[in-house]
Amino acid sequence: MHKFVNRLIRDVHALDYMLEHDWFETDPIRIGAEQEMTLINQRNFKPKPIAIKALDALEHQPWLDTELAKFNLEINLEPLVFEGNCLSAMETSLNDKMAFIRKGLKKLKTKPILTGILPTLRKYDLELHNLTPRERYKVLIEAINEQLIGNAFELRLRGIDEILVKHDSPLLEACNTSFQVHLQVAPGNFVHLYNIAQTLTAPVMAMAANSPIVFGRRLWHESRIALFQQALDIRTTQEHMRERSPRVSFGDNWLDGSILEIYKEDIARFRVLLSTEVEEDALQQIKKKQVPKLKALQVHNSTVYRWNRPCYGISDNGKPHLRIENRVLPAGPTTKDEMANAALWLGAMVGYAKYCKDIRQEITWEDVRDNFGKAAQFGIDSKFTWFNDRKINACDLVSQEILPIAREGLEAQNVDSADIDLYLGIIQERAKRHRNGATWQIKAYTRLKNQTSSDEALSVLTHSIVSNQEKNIPVHEWKLPELNDLKKYEPAQLRVEEFMMTDLFTAQKDDPIELVTHLMDWRTVRYLPIEDKKGKLGGLITARLLLRHFSKPKTETPPQVLVKDIMIQEPITVSPNTSIIQAMQIMRDHKIGCLPVTQDEELIGIITEMDFLRISARLIERLEREEEE
Repeated sequence: MHKFVNRLIRDVHALDYMLEHDWFETDPIRIGAEQEMTLINQRNFKPKPIAIKALDALEHQPWLDTELAKFNLEINLEPLVFEGNCLSAMETSLNDKMAFIRKGLKKLKTKPILTGILPTLRKYDLELHNLTPRERYKVLIEAINEQLIGNAFELRLRGIDEILVKHDSPLLEACNTSFQVHLQVAPGNFVHLYNIAQTLTAPVMAMAANSPIVFGRRLWHESRIALFQQALDIRTTQEHMRERSPRVSFGDNWLDGSILEIYKEDIARFRVLLSTEVEEDALQQIKKKQVPKLKALQVHNSTVYRWNRPCYGISDNGKPHLRIENRVLPAGPTTKDEMANAALWLGAMVGYAKYCKDIRQEITWEDVRDNFGKAAQFGIDSKFTWFNDRKINACDLVSQEILPIAREGLEAQNVDSADIDLYLGIIQERAKRHRNGATWQIKAYTRLKNQTSSDEALSVLTHSIVSNQEKNIPVHEWKLPELNDLKKYEPAQLRVEEFMMTDLFTAQKDDPIELVTHLMDWRTVRYLPIEDKKGKLGGLITARLLLRHFSKPKTETPPQVLVKDIMIQEPITVSPNTSIIQAMQIMRDHKIGCLPVTQDEELIGIITEMDFLRISARLIERLEREEEE
């Protein structure tokens, strides 16, 4: 570790020297991208953790690699000169690679899906047994865990729904998949363009948002932003006001001097998580007039997650270059949508560079930072503070200002007019129809959820995403899915936590039975769990118990009856990992109508015969429809 830190410092000095002595490539300007994806079971549309098998089946292509979780893969697209048909050429390359993956995964009964957060992803999919078995990932997880100040990682997020959940590892980060776009930048323009990138992050993300659903909850339009930060956040609440920076961040201020400011700040703020053998001495390479790889600096940079990340690389011609990596763009909804997002960002970067000599004179850092938070939360529904303190909604800002400037930027790069019209036209239609991946998912899921169980709704939703994605239809043209679009729905493999009721009404042992009676009547429930002040299950009241109690002959002055006097003292329970088949067998064998769900004695949900009745009814409806067809 000491040797690595020494190499890291020498890398910074070497980079400083190369910047000062103009070693960097400035022409031509290239673009590139990385495509993350999730692997899903083609029958039930749940995550399928077979990344290593998938690589074997796909014959270990050099452009394809693993990611943090076993159900993720990543494509690395070849860099292209930023001119001509580069945008459509990049989409063609991506489509060819996706077609190759789809074909190769058929024998594994697996499909790839491009979506910011997979709707059918479950919390237990993110346990450590699904960590990709690579030493780098193991060391990274262990290092983050060692720095955790509290006793768990927490996800706290509110949208239409709310989620408050703890998790025992940073693997929550594996929920996120993105389409990361790179723009090569000349060192002399880096500060100017980086500040433009920061400013453009909010409106571009607002139009591209595609991650609104986490564990069946409708949260932020781009929930990846909060989820990624909280998944790796080692901080906890304290009585004091000390400030600690998260490893995932948008930044604290404008960039002023050079790219070195970012690297130096990240080294100063964040301890080294990963070390590796670095034989190269960057300063010795400089003395030999050889371009160093700066491996230590790149390793450390890979563990600090800025949404606009600075990158160092060496071109095929042997010259070093700098890039800005846009990490806010989610995967999906289609490759065509992704390239439209890329075109908007790339064109606007070049356009605003010509339009603004110093964007810091047009808008305050505080407004840029505030816009970023609004865009993540509200997506296309956001209202921003823009240049000269102007208040404007996302669609109007993009349509009236950013799209024309992006068009000018792409034209200045001599990008083909057909590509410009195609991809910027998609953004224009999104703004016109007020629809992107996030708004489509929220509307579709809400509609489906009102007709069936959450799990079936998520399965139908995911099926629809895959179907539209394979046809490469831009999301603004997608129709809302119908329940019958999914021909077969297989709930038999479900676990209890996927269909249990979590919005619970409960009582405590010392509550009067009259209160419980009215509560059950008002809320139309037949089973009422009894818990203590810490949330631990202590008993169960059923409608049958109440009927027995009130049917008994009463004395003239009946004593006050409490819950503990008549409740079932030790109800039969199940864990959230119990399968639906096991739960049904337990209820049938014991002739009971409900099962409280507990974890470490804490009450976390309940399932009743009504839940099974709803599932059975849907399956019967499907069978009848299949017979009619």
